[in-house]
Amino acid sequence: MTTVTVAGTTEQPAVGSAWRRWSLRLIGLVVAVGIVAVLCFLSIAIGTRSISLDTTFQALVAYDAQSTDHLVILNYRIPRTVLGLMVGAALGLAGAVMQGVTRNPLADPGILGVNSGAALFVVLAIAVFHITTVLGYVWFAFLGAGVAAVIVYSVAALGREGATPIKLALAGAAVTAAFGAVTTSFLLFNQSTFDQFRFWQVGALAGRDIAVAAQVGPFLAVGAVLALLLGRALNTLSLGEDVATALGSNVALNRALAAAAVVLLCGAATAACGPIGFIGLTIPHVARMITGPDYRWILPYSMVLAPILLLSADIVGRVIAPPGEVQVAIVTAVIGAPVFIALVRRRKLADL
Repeated sequence: MTTVTVAGTTEQPAVGSAWRRWSLRLIGLVVAVGIVAVLCFLSIAIGTRSISLDTTFQALVAYDAQSTDHLVILNYRIPRTVLGLMVGAALGLAGAVMQGVTRNPLADPGILGVNSGAALFVVLAIAVFHITTVLGYVWFAFLGAGVAAVIVYSVAALGREGATPIKLALAGAAVTAAFGAVTTSFLLFNQSTFDQFRFWQVGALAGRDIAVAAQVGPFLAVGAVLALLLGRALNTLSLGEDVATALGSNVALNRALAAAAVVLLCGAATAACGPIGFIGLTIPHVARMITGPDYRWILPYSMVLAPILLLSADIVGRVIAPPGEVQVAIVTAVIGAPVFIALVRRRKLADL
């Protein structure tokens, strides 16, 4: 009788504690979504052209085609904000998946050579096919990202162990170096190609219309769903390959699905806006500090927290250098580097 009583009294507090943790995580996620909504409104309202908050609200609820301010909001700021949401969420998810599948706390989407592959194919599009529009770049950049990821995974899969985390990192570094060398050679011998390429290479939300978001949207949606479904698999992989296999997990399949999710997410995001760094590296660590090691929570938190950083950086970039603006990739690097250094100094990064 005493044993039953003790077991009952110890089990009930454990269930209550788990419920409290789940509730707090859910509340934190809802708060983060609220912050994203506020930043979306500010992103639409703030820019090099001064538009009042009241006019911004009116443009959203009662659009007037005769108003210049409303036209600016509809044609420029709303597409920019939508892309910020989509690209931020994609990079955050891609970074979390990469850190989970490689068990490397310093991994980011570039580890698969995505950025280098996209850059090489954009250069080819400009130099060989004479494409000069962002809409034209998107498909070449996405194709290049996919080709790079397939090459990296194929090289890493050679040998008895298969595509281990270390082999993936080494193959990614090798492919990045090789693609970078070819890209540089094109740029050195073709000045006009370099002049066009540098506007994409800097990484920006400006200058993209809603058609770009429509093109990459389906890829981002499929990649996001796939990434979010990998939470349990990433939890198993974090225990090590032997343990994951013993628990019945198909390690090779899960790695392939993770690589596909990263290609879809980071490839489409890079194609649309150019390479934007530090988001995929920093945000998963912030999410892990909030949620703990459970990837079923890290993934949705990364998807919500990343747009907060990207939209904030984009807003800051619009106001710090009037009448011009600083592109978002530069601001994320300025913000992200100190934040990541602070995270490293404040808390030892755990092995994943």
